[in-house]
Amino acid sequence: MFERESDWAIGGPAVETVKTQIREWLAEDIGSGDVTTMATVPFGHISKGIIHAKQAGILAGLPLMRIVFDVVDPELKVNVQAADGDRVEQGAVLAVVEGSTHNILTGERLALNLLQRLSGIATKTNEYVEAAGGQSVRIADTRKTTPGHRTLEKYAVRIGGGANHRFGLYDAVMIKDNHIKAAGGITAAVHAAKSRIPHTMMIEVEAETLAQAEEAVQAGAHIVMLDNMNTNTMMDAVKVIRRLAPHIVLEASGGITPQRVAEVAGCGVDIISVGSLTHSFQALDISLDLNAKKKGELS
Repeated sequence: MFERESDWAIGGPAVETVKTQIREWLAEDIGSGDVTTMATVPFGHISKGIIHAKQAGILAGLPLMRIVFDVVDPELKVNVQAADGDRVEQGAVLAVVEGSTHNILTGERLALNLLQRLSGIATKTNEYVEAAGGQSVRIADTRKTTPGHRTLEKYAVRIGGGANHRFGLYDAVMIKDNHIKAAGGITAAVHAAKSRIPHTMMIEVEAETLAQAEEAVQAGAHIVMLDNMNTNTMMDAVKVIRRLAPHIVLEASGGITPQRVAEVAGCGVDIISVGSLTHSFQALDISLDLNAKKKGELS
């Protein structure tokens, strides 16, 4: 996975995978050709496209934007004037693309779609991080991601200052309500998991009540998720679990809004996981204008 913007320049397998996806996404959009541009813009026409923010936020996905234009036309000159993780104001110029008007317009929508969506995720994540008020808690994502975009969306969460939860079904055991029902209880589920997984793999149990949280600890869970608990119940659960197992990892989840983050963090949990970071974000408003100078544009 990508840890920081510089990783996109390494040219390793992950970047090549993204390039393959971009070619597929371009093919989906272009089909047999950009009929509007071909019908209205003379061949050989040259333009400068200014990509600018129409609202304030945290940027993520600029390397993707560059890759899109490079795949469309390696001759396009892309001058990036910001970096992933930057906080930008409305009107800020993010990049300037120069070259074939046909190719700029052909790549425009995909480049902006990716940049807008990832920046929206980074901005929302940062809102939660800031709302925690500096308390020692990590804001984490979930598996509630767009199919096919999980690597990119989890990258955007990290750019926004958040952390990644498990990446998929394969890298950690997470025993939820349906597993508990099917296995015959929390203890049975944890013991079954311990007998079948490598000793290096973590086991997390979702607990909706104080009794379930205690049972998960006593069964040998490494992480307990306090799910959809009110603040008083959560505080009681944290006290009890810390007494039983001081070093266990505690996670809070379930409908946690930015307004409630500080309160939940004050209960003493280690992680607050938020599904809405990747399933209910608002894309950052970013636009590309041809041959127009915007605030901050380099001449």
